[in-house]
Amino acid sequence: MSPKQQRGEATVDLLLTTALRVFAESGQQGFTVNAVVSAGGVSLGSLYHHFGSFDGLAAALYIRCMDELCDEMVAALTRCRTARTGVRAWVTAYLEFTQEHRDMALFLHASAYSGYLVAHAEEIGAAKAEKFAAIMRWLGVRMERGEIAPLPAPVVEVLVMGPLAEAARRWLSSTYEIDLTEAARYLPDHIWRSLRPEPA
Repeated sequence: MSPKQQRGEATVDLLLTTALRVFAESGQQGFTVNAVVSAGGVSLGSLYHHFGSFDGLAAALYIRCMDELCDEMVAALTRCRTARTGVRAWVTAYLEFTQEHRDMALFLHASAYSGYLVAHAEEIGAAKAEKFAAIMRWLGVRMERGEIAPLPAPVVEVLVMGPLAEAARRWLSSTYEIDLTEAARYLPDHIWRSLRPEPA
C-alpha cells in the first residue's frame, strides 16, 4: 500500500471514529457535518472526497457498527456445535455487544428511520446480507438435521433479532426499566424455544 493510500485509510478511520464520538456525545441533533469535521480536525473537502456526502459518512459508520456486531454474533454462533448452544451464544453475543459497545449499539438503533439508510439501502443491504449468510449457513445445516425448525431466513431473523432489538432499544433509551444482564438470563432459552422443531 502506498503512503497516499495509507493516509487515505487513516483519514477514513479518523472520520468514522470521530463521527461515532460526536453522535455519542451530542445525540442526533448534534450529529452534523460541521461538528464532525471540527472535532476530527479534517477538512470538509476531505470528508466529501472519501464519502461523497455526510449521508455517505453516516451510512459507512452504520456499516462499520453493523459489521462489528455481526462479527461478534457469527463468531459466537460458529464456535458451537449444537443448535441450542449456538442460538443461545448468538443471543448472548448481541446483548453483550450492546452493553460493551453502547455507542455503536445506540447509533445502530437511532439510525432506524434515518435518511441515509434509505439513500444507501442497497449498499447497507449487501453488507448485512453477507454477514447474515454465514449465520444462515450454520442454521441451514442444523435445519437439515432436524435440530432447528425449517423456517425462512426472514422469519428466523425476526424471531431472534426482534426480541433482542427491543430489549436493547429499551435499555439504550433509559426510558424503560430493563436490566440487560437479567434479560440475558431469560432470552437465550426463550428464543431457542421459538426455533426448535415441534415434537413428532
